[in-house]
Amino acid sequence: LAAAHARRGTLTYRQLIERLALPSPALALLTAALERLAARDAGAGRPLRAALVVSQAGSGLPRPGVFQCAAALGACAHGLDAAGIRDWHAAELARVFAWAYPDA
Repeated sequence: LAAAHARRGTLTYRQLIERLALPSPALALLTAALERLAARDAGAGRPLRAALVVSQAGSGLPRPGVFQCAAALGACAHGLDAAGIRDWHAAELARVFAWAYPDA
């Protein structure tokens, strides 16, 4: 994630799973790790780095669980429609790219 942050880009779940060489169930392990990171970021008042990880399906958006997690953490509104999701994600990415993370 630090490399994606530094180049102001995103990476897919698959790319991150491969880079971390996660064993099965890789997506479940990655999801849990991203949720912990999101909770840590939110607790420290930082933008959510989990927003850097997107689906390879072409939407350029994270999986729906990221938005549910963000809403539970108070980082975004509950029940956003498709336009709201895109808008929140774009704004959160801008915040992530502007933030200097201490552990990045």
